[in-house]
Amino acid sequence: MTQTVEAPHQSPAYASRGSSHFDILVALMAVVIVLSNIGASKGVVLGPIITDGGFFLFPIAYIVGDVISEVYGFKAARRATLMGFGAALFAVVCFWIMIKLPGFTDDYGVAKQAALEGAPGPVWQIVLASVLGFVAGQLSNAWVMSRLKARTHERGLVLRLMGSTGVGEALDTIIFCTIAASAIGITSFGQWANYTFFGFLWKTLVEYAFVPVTRLVIGWLKQHEPSYQEALASA
Repeated sequence: MTQTVEAPHQSPAYASRGSSHFDILVALMAVVIVLSNIGASKGVVLGPIITDGGFFLFPIAYIVGDVISEVYGFKAARRATLMGFGAALFAVVCFWIMIKLPGFTDDYGVAKQAALEGAPGPVWQIVLASVLGFVAGQLSNAWVMSRLKARTHERGLVLRLMGSTGVGEALDTIIFCTIAASAIGITSFGQWANYTFFGFLWKTLVEYAFVPVTRLVIGWLKQHEPSYQEALASA
């Protein structure tokens, strides 16, 4: 009787997050998140589309998250997400202190105070929306990528990037737009639906459009991360 010998289970390869490349990616994600939260306090109307001032920045955070998830793994992506929003929360505290500090009482000083209260002032609500939305979206995005990579290893990168984007952006956009809507002046369900639908569509299409660039960055990092090559050789 012939016995079938099963191949040993192979774990997907990931680089160590002790690399300087990881530090750069985390710093980039943090900067993008902070700037996106500030920009999101401004409502923007582009023809029939309702969006916010951070619409062109936020997809970059997800692209960086995809790179981290693919090269460094789910735990590293979770760490980067939490560190990014630690920076965002710190920014909110700093804005609150700046607003509360006594300023000049002349007309120029009063105008500057009003501008500061009107722009970074609502950022706390944007950050709350961003924290809940991005944590849910980014972690689900990273989880989907890691589960797919566990099945396909180095194959199917485009499938991982596109599949995880749809899941992550859907959760992120619904949560973010629901909480942040009032901060940018949205008052009706129709405006919320417009804001949510076009926000999801825009961010998803941007990520899809950048898939070739994301693949190149991931490929470069895999080649230049010694720990990734070591993990790949031992997988």
